[in-house]
Amino acid sequence: MRYQRNLKPFTGRLDVAPIAGVLFILVLFLVLQTSIAPGPGLRIQLPSVALEDEPAPRGPVLVVTVDQHELVYFEHQVIGDEELKARLAAKSEQSRHPLSLLVQADASVKHEAIVRLAALARQAGIRDIVIGTRPPLFPLEIDHPPGNP
Repeated sequence: MRYQRNLKPFTGRLDVAPIAGVLFILVLFLVLQTSIAPGPGLRIQLPSVALEDEPAPRGPVLVVTVDQHELVYFEHQVIGDEELKARLAAKSEQSRHPLSLLVQADASVKHEAIVRLAALARQAGIRDIVIGTRPPLFPLEIDHPPGNP
């Protein structure tokens, strides 16, 4: 038995307008969705410092972050001084190796807040305190060979 075919190959022109409309709506959704939702995390501006020998923390590292409003974050939570001291002391007692504290403070944070954190860490039994910085994007000085300006 032979079946009759009713299908014919398309020989006309393809209309691009509906495809362009759908692509435009997709692009519009993507642009609006990415600009409305802020990225997760805490935005801090680390001070930019050019160091030849950057001090690297030795052993396990605990990270404390201080934002521009001088709120202290430890383990992704805002924390007070006394609770921070207690949690650092507990971590220090549990660790077999000496711990280091990495302080990631915003560039606008007063020196007093960083010194206060260092004192809390020392009272909790942590001796190595490293202040987080970021390297400059471009070298500040360009070394010229002697005789060339």
